[in-house]
Amino acid sequence: MFLDEAAFGPYGMAEKKARKAFELYEEGKILHALMELDGALQINPANAAWHFNKALTLDCLGRFEDAIVAYEMALELSPGDLEILNSLGVDYTRTGQYDLAIETFECIEQIDPHFESCYCNRIITYAEMNKHDAAEQMFYMAQQINPDCPLCFYNIGNSLFIRGQYKRAVYCWQKTAELEPTHPEIDYRIAQAYWAADELDQARLHFLKELRTNPGNTEVIFDYGLFLLEVGDCDCAREKFNRLLELDPDSAVAVFYLGEIALANDDFDKAASLYKRALHADNSMPGPRYRLAQCAMIKGKKKKAHSLLTAEMQLEINDADVLVSIGSMLLAAEDFNSAVTCLLKAVTLGSADGNAYYYLGLANALKGHLAEAARFFAHTLDIRPEHVLALKDSAVVCLAMGRVDDAERKIKKAITLARDVDGCERGLARLRLIGRRIAVAKAVRRVSNFVSFTKSGC
Repeated sequence: MFLDEAAFGPYGMAEKKARKAFELYEEGKILHALMELDGALQINPANAAWHFNKALTLDCLGRFEDAIVAYEMALELSPGDLEILNSLGVDYTRTGQYDLAIETFECIEQIDPHFESCYCNRIITYAEMNKHDAAEQMFYMAQQINPDCPLCFYNIGNSLFIRGQYKRAVYCWQKTAELEPTHPEIDYRIAQAYWAADELDQARLHFLKELRTNPGNTEVIFDYGLFLLEVGDCDCAREKFNRLLELDPDSAVAVFYLGEIALANDDFDKAASLYKRALHADNSMPGPRYRLAQCAMIKGKKKKAHSLLTAEMQLEINDADVLVSIGSMLLAAEDFNSAVTCLLKAVTLGSADGNAYYYLGLANALKGHLAEAARFFAHTLDIRPEHVLALKDSAVVCLAMGRVDDAERKIKKAITLARDVDGCERGLARLRLIGRRIAVAKAVRRVSNFVSFTKSGC
């Protein structure tokens, strides 16, 4: 429908501008094409095709809200046009207006039940709405009309990926690649699914295949760098992040992850330098201050670490593990209130390994709130019964509360677990010291009980 000349109005100047817009669009000069279309529409605003073309041009610029307005104007002039309705439904989905999108696609179905795109595009709309059963229903309905639609397989692959059905997603995306080998970033999507399924060799293979096709795709390069970091190939990861900097010298995330590699190699000075550089590139980026605080802690600079952590907490942090780590460092810096705030947020986000509760217990123990500390340590041990530090500190708290038998049971378990860990002699010695303190307390209790019994007997 793009620039359907039969649909042009009688105004020669407007038609000339519309033709010029087409030429500019084909040359990739999208903004100039938009200006020419606006000029054509000022002369003849009653041309549905030009409003449609303007909407397509706005879509290319990512201006989906503006495109919707243009599609709606085109639809007023050409009611029931299936192409306009379909494109409008797609943009409703892009802008999160899912109910309007579904309503629009259903309208197409009523006009022409064999218009396959109205089912195909509903797959992704329902997937975005987390209505995956409805998405699959649309997929099978689309298959009745066109069993070889690559976009249908791509869209249902997205739905399957969201649900964690990675092998089925791989199958669908491989089908997309078979039907449309030039489908954008299809090997990248397959790589992501294999990665999520922990099939790392296949993931690497498809990352490399994607990069051979699109060597300058910064998103793929970045994700592949993260993949390489996860599999422990730091040298190749470093090369990818450096490549990303060649393509985008202002990439703060690339510099940050180069800092991560330096930190993993215990090169703290280089890591700190890279984290500072990342902050210079993006002062609002979560992560660099947190890592700089860790580097400061390693060097015993608690005040500097505290200042960095306080600044980090002003940012939006939604990683429970990072919040637990920040909370632990704030405890070391003796800022108990901030530590508790941080750790409670980690709990809210669903910290699953018990450490958030452990550090909450430690914070309360350090503040002298023994009953609260005991409660948090108990919660830690419900999640991870073999959490040695929680057993140790819970034993100390139980001892302070006079619960000597509980203390003895916990420290014995901690010692047994610590014996099975190589290189844990120093920690084992500390556990045994606590064990001796508990044994002394138990002996004192026996003596006290004996004395009390003797006095009562007299």
